[in-house]
Amino acid sequence: MDQTLEDVIIDDGGIALHGPEAFEGMRKAGRIAAAALDMIAPHVVPGAVTRDLDDMIYDFARENGAVPATIFYRGYSHSSCISVNHVVCHGIPGPKKLQKGDIANIDITVVADGWHGDTSRMFLVGDVSKKAERLVEITYECLMRGIEVARPGNTVGHIGHAIQTFAEGERCSVVRDFCGHGLGRVFHSEPSIVHAGRPGQGPELKPGMFFTIEPMINLGRHDVKILSDGWTAVTRDRQLSAQFEHSIGITDSGAEIFTKSPAGLDKPPYAF
Repeated sequence: MDQTLEDVIIDDGGIALHGPEAFEGMRKAGRIAAAALDMIAPHVVPGAVTRDLDDMIYDFARENGAVPATIFYRGYSHSSCISVNHVVCHGIPGPKKLQKGDIANIDITVVADGWHGDTSRMFLVGDVSKKAERLVEITYECLMRGIEVARPGNTVGHIGHAIQTFAEGERCSVVRDFCGHGLGRVFHSEPSIVHAGRPGQGPELKPGMFFTIEPMINLGRHDVKILSDGWTAVTRDRQLSAQFEHSIGITDSGAEIFTKSPAGLDKPPYAF
């Protein structure tokens, strides 16, 4: 293993293993990102304009000593992604107004003191259908089951297996085209966290690894397509999709969630 800067070791698979100072940095970044989602929650209502929500997220990040990581990332020009109904991920904020009955994922990444906090959460816009509410419940449970098995000695495949078996047992499908990712001082790095798989597949989890778990779960088939804007991913069958995301760090005994809601709002009141 090679020692690098700031108490970070690179393991034999090229994955960064972080020390205590890095954990502190990730806690701060994750707390700001989660607080931004807490802040926006009361504003995700029928008639809200997604561009206005994005502006509020930008202002909140700046007021709290952070910057949105997505602005100018690979040409992207917004502070968040807002994905509504059959949009799987990377929905672009704009003039669209939210409608009663929509479900919306808001995905935020901030950089604070050089560290990335990346999280997303589902919001129900007014009264939604029972099937939409159920999909959101299932997706949240998928995330938490993935985090539960994220511990030293397990592999990335244990995470994917926990998510896939639960989702498919609930007659939903797991998107394969996008995955979780390592992060820290870099926005996207190894390991890739695929949300389907088998125990024993992929890299072994070790203390000091930082990564996101962010399952995208569809009511219909798992197939997606990218729209002509080059970002927006939608379900091919136009069935609903949902996603939750946390940034975590592997500890000696399990996983620390960096992006828990300061206000306790990251667990939906209708979840399992």
